[in-house]
Amino acid sequence: MQGFVIRTLITMLGLYLASRIVPGVSIEGTATFILAALLLGLVNALVRPIAFVLTLPLTIVTLGLFVFVLNAAMLGLVAAFLGDFTVSGFWAAVFGAIVVGITGTVASWYIGPDGRYEVFVVRRR
Repeated sequence: MQGFVIRTLITMLGLYLASRIVPGVSIEGTATFILAALLLGLVNALVRPIAFVLTLPLTIVTLGLFVFVLNAAMLGLVAAFLGDFTVSGFWAAVFGAIVVGITGTVASWYIGPDGRYEVFVVRRR
């Protein structure tokens, strides 16, 4: 449960950064941030794997670049469900998905799979 909450907060941070950095992505209200983070997690867990398998040949042909389009589509799908979350176009969705993805990746370096902070200490002798 703790891991789910931490990952939702990380996604909220990514969405916040995307709304501040990327022109064309805007989210209004704290409740919309929370709901968008929850929906993005749900969409990435349920819809994205199916879409990834269906578009696997296209992903292979484009050497993996189609994954950016797939991530943008997931962000656009969440924006379509929420009224206070707008993504103005394709490139805004792509760059917004990149910001959310980078935020999640960097945070995952410091947070383990169960939501605990991990610190590695290396001692040389």
